[in-house]
Amino acid sequence: MSAVLTLASQAHATQIDTLVAAFHKEAGISLGDGARQQGIASLLEGSPHGVIYLIGPARAPIGYIVITFGWSLEFGGLDGFVDEIYVRPGVRRRGIASEVLQALPRALAGAGLKALHLEVDRTSEARQRLYARAGFKPRPDYMLMTRSF
Repeated sequence: MSAVLTLASQAHATQIDTLVAAFHKEAGISLGDGARQQGIASLLEGSPHGVIYLIGPARAPIGYIVITFGWSLEFGGLDGFVDEIYVRPGVRRRGIASEVLQALPRALAGAGLKALHLEVDRTSEARQRLYARAGFKPRPDYMLMTRSF
């Protein structure tokens, strides 16, 4: 299995929606179908706020990763956030997510990205190890805080 990345387009909307719905169900994320589909559509229509990459063969993807973009004075410019990464359960534990997380920062650095961030469940040691192997490190004295609207 390969972690080939394909920048998703509107032609991939149904595939992406199926994968995102599966991830949201697994993760316990309750977002209505319409809101999920609109969020996906905005990125696939070329929003400057983020991108979706298919993982694996574009005709039969095994997962996806969503990167959203921001600006950071601290990091000197464009930064990104791994909003979601999902690999189908049947092909997990084969190094696919590791391969994606290793390759993606190199590719995005060519587009001017200065830093890539993600959040991880504090109780998931396996995921923390995965992200650490890909070069992500906790930031001492910092934690992500969120305010929803």
